[in-house]
Amino acid sequence: GPLSERPLMEVRLGELHTWISTCKFSPQGLLGAAQRAWSSYCAKYIHVKQGGPAGISMLLAGYCLLSYGWNYQHFSKTSYFRNS
Repeated sequence: GPLSERPLMEVRLGELHTWISTCKFSPQGLLGAAQRAWSSYCAKYIHVKQGGPAGISMLLAGYCLLSYGWNYQHFSKTSYFRNS
């Protein structure tokens, strides 16, 4: 199909610049891209017929790492993590 309708994983490296120039960088276009990414994540890891808790545990682990990163300065200044 047309280059603008291909997903990122099907675009060749030489076509990447042209593919990016066809993308919509408006707020509505970015919101649509985020919704498609979330739907793709849910379809692959959460809404599977035979699957375990892998999708939800990966989402939880990502949230924990992100939360720790946001609060790193606070954690490093508290006395909970010091040996004194």
